[in-house]
Amino acid sequence: MTEVSSLTGRLLVASPALADPNFDRAVVLLIDHDDEGSLGVVLNRPTPVGVRDILLPWAGLAGDPDVVFQGGPVSLDSALGVAVIPGDEGPLGWRRVHGAIGLVDLEAPPELLAAALGSLRIFAGYSGWGPGQLEEELESGAWYVVESEPGDVSSPEPESLWRAVLRRQRSKLAMIATYPDDPSLN
Repeated sequence: MTEVSSLTGRLLVASPALADPNFDRAVVLLIDHDDEGSLGVVLNRPTPVGVRDILLPWAGLAGDPDVVFQGGPVSLDSALGVAVIPGDEGPLGWRRVHGAIGLVDLEAPPELLAAALGSLRIFAGYSGWGPGQLEEELESGAWYVVESEPGDVSSPEPESLWRAVLRRQRSKLAMIATYPDDPSLN
């Protein structure tokens, strides 16, 4: 197998042609990407479930909206915490993924991280791809790969993140942000 260039920390932005309803207009932060597969969380799928309803100790640290996000279709009964922590060193209970973005150990006492957290999102489930699967989807044009920004993790308007991420691109991708929700209505 050929070596995979890591996309860890990058965003996958669903192309309008992506047919999987789990990823319609999804923005996925890749937390891990190597020759063994890929794992990420969908940043723009808030649920009506409050963080305090499932992880009360972390509720006061969750960003706005303080709800659980559906990270993807895999293992919806598990939770992942993603936080932005500025600076070079992160606290105990946090593992850097890319830049200021990292994973939170939700088993750790929240007090360990409270002072350092810039923002926190809780995700139920995740998005996963087996070896070579994501590369095939990229080759078929299902996803656009773009750089992430720390603010993507904590966007106060997650429903508009797909358009916002595309709009900030300095390429023809910015035009795709104007793609209608239902092209048949044009």
